[in-house]
Order: sequence, then structure tokens, then C-alpha cells
Amino acid sequence: MSVRSDSRRQVSGRLVVAAYGLVSAVLQLVWLTYAPITTAAASHYGVSEGAIGWLANVFPLLYVVLALPAGIVLDRWFRPTLGAGAALVAVGAGLRLFDDYAFVLAGHLVVAVAQPLVLNAISKLADGYLPDRQRPAGIAAAAAANLVGMLAALVLGAAMGADGLRSLLLIDFGAALVAGAALWFGLRGRAPQEIDTPARVSAGALRALFADRRTRSLGGLVFVGFGVFIALTTWLEPLLKPAGVSTATAGTLLAVLVLSGIVGSAVLPAPVVHRGLERPVLGATLLITALGCAALAIAPGALVATVVVIVVGYPLLAALPIVLDTTERVVGAAGGSTGAAFIYLLGNAGGLVIAVGVEQLLDRPG
Repeated sequence: MSVRSDSRRQVSGRLVVAAYGLVSAVLQLVWLTYAPITTAAASHYGVSEGAIGWLANVFPLLYVVLALPAGIVLDRWFRPTLGAGAALVAVGAGLRLFDDYAFVLAGHLVVAVAQPLVLNAISKLADGYLPDRQRPAGIAAAAAANLVGMLAALVLGAAMGADGLRSLLLIDFGAALVAGAALWFGLRGRAPQEIDTPARVSAGALRALFADRRTRSLGGLVFVGFGVFIALTTWLEPLLKPAGVSTATAGTLLAVLVLSGIVGSAVLPAPVVHRGLERPVLGATLLITALGCAALAIAPGALVATVVVIVVGYPLLAALPIVLDTTERVVGAAGGSTGAAFIYLLGNAGGLVIAVGVEQLLDRPG
């Protein structure tokens, strides 16, 4: 009976992690709704391309402000906070159904507030709902769900275009309701491992995040790597448009970028972590990314862009599970949400800085 009960708890835990993955995927779906159709969406709402870009940029902006507070709150009141984050995703997606830019911006602000409440939970959720041997796979699966959400947003946006915008927003809202309900239902039961006891993150654990040389180095690499990725997903379409690359083609390129990253996430993290190669692999990733951007500056055509997004996406998006696993080992399970917040904060700060910088140069793509 004990073995059977333990098996049921493990199955239940995997279902909770799967529901969490759905909510994470919907977050990305909302974040990148307008990325493949920036120019057309600007025309639809009667605003500038920069205004549409800011629908994506508010996510890293608010993440920088809310990341560590959200992580600390999650470590003290995990399930209520995560449930509130899932509910806010649905509320924000619903606000966008009003066909007015002000409501769309408000909806994105609400979902941007929810983002750190959801994404910072990844490490602690795996610790609470999965056996130790399944924890790395759980983190990687949840991270992959983010990429699947990105891919879905880019594919749907490219396929449906501005003419299908209303249907696109309805799909996002319906997905948010289903995913949020599934996670709320799963969180009602007791976690297989104890995560309900409020935990205070010690000052020493926080200092360790900043003082540990390996984590600090990884944080710097994440700042640049995430920053470039966010800038590409936000501005690739207007940057390539002067070179004759259509909106549909740009959307397809973004989808290929994320698809390449999904493959990389399935192949790279485990051997890199097991062999202690985090820093050199991430350093090589930044070098590859820099060379790819240089190639786009020199020859910004569809063929070159296709090669670049495949080569760059493979290692760039595989970095997240590697960095999260390393950081969790530094801060420990009790502060798992705060450790994830530390990494996401640096990544989103890089996204904000680099994406805003690129916005100032949209008239000079090279």
C-alpha cells in the first residue's frame, strides 16, 4: 500500500509540474503575441512600432523590479503565490480582448507582474513535487515549456497575421484559463515533499549568490545572452524589413530560432552540467551569438538569417536549465525561488538594456 501510495504521489507531482509548464508556456504566448506582426499590429492599433515593441519590453522591465521580492514571497508562501500568478495571467490575457491599445498595454502589465510569480517557482516546484532523481529533468521540462510557448506564439502570429488578431487573442485567453485552472486544481493537494512551511531566505544565502565567482560569472553571461535573445525576438522583423524580408518570413525565422533552442535544450544541459563545463559552454555561446549578429549586419538576407537563427538558437536557449541548476546548488533548496529570481532578474535586465538600445537604432539595422 505504501509503494502504491508513493507511486500515486509521484504521478500527481508530475501532473502538477505539467500544469505549471502549461502556465509558463501561456506566459510566453502572451509575451510574444505581437513579435511576428509588429508592423501590422502598429497599424491596427494606430500606434508606432516602438509602442508595440514596448508590449514585450514591459516584461523584462517589471521583472527587474519584482524578481527578488517575488522570489522571497514564493519561498515563504509558495502555493498561494504561484496560484495568484496563474490567475493574473488569465486576467491579463482577458484584458487584451478589448480592441484598444490602452487595454492591451494594461493586460501586458498584469501578465508582466505575474511572470516572476510563475517563473521563479520552477526550482522549488521541482523540489517539492518530484523525487530527487527527477528534479533536473523536471526543471529542464519546465524550461522547455517556456520555449514551446514562444514557438507557439511565433508560429501562430506568423500564420494568422494581423487579420487573425482577434482569434489569436481569444486562443491566448482560452489557453490561460485552461492552464490556470489545471494548476490551481493540482496545487490543492499536499506536495509529496514539504514546501508549505514558510521559509525565510537567509542574508547569507543571498550574499552567496553575489559572492560566488561561478554564479557571478554565469550571471554576467546570462545578462548578455538573454538580452540579445529578447532584442532579437522583439525587433527582428523591423530590423530585417529594409533588406526585403517579409513579416511572414521574419515570423518564421523567429520560430526556427526557438525550435533550434528546443532541440539544444534537449541535448546540451545534462552533459554540460555533469562535466562541469557551464562557463566555457556559455562563453562559447556568446561568441557564436556575436558572430551571428555580425553576419546579419553584413548580409541581412533571408538565407543568411536562416543559418544564423539555427546556429545561434541551439546553444543560446539551452543555457537556462544549465544556469538554473547551478544557481540552485549555490543557494540551496530552501531559497530555490530566490535563486531562480536572481538569474531571471539578470537576464531580463539584459533584455531591457539591449532591447531599448536596439530600439534607438531601428532606422540603422546594420
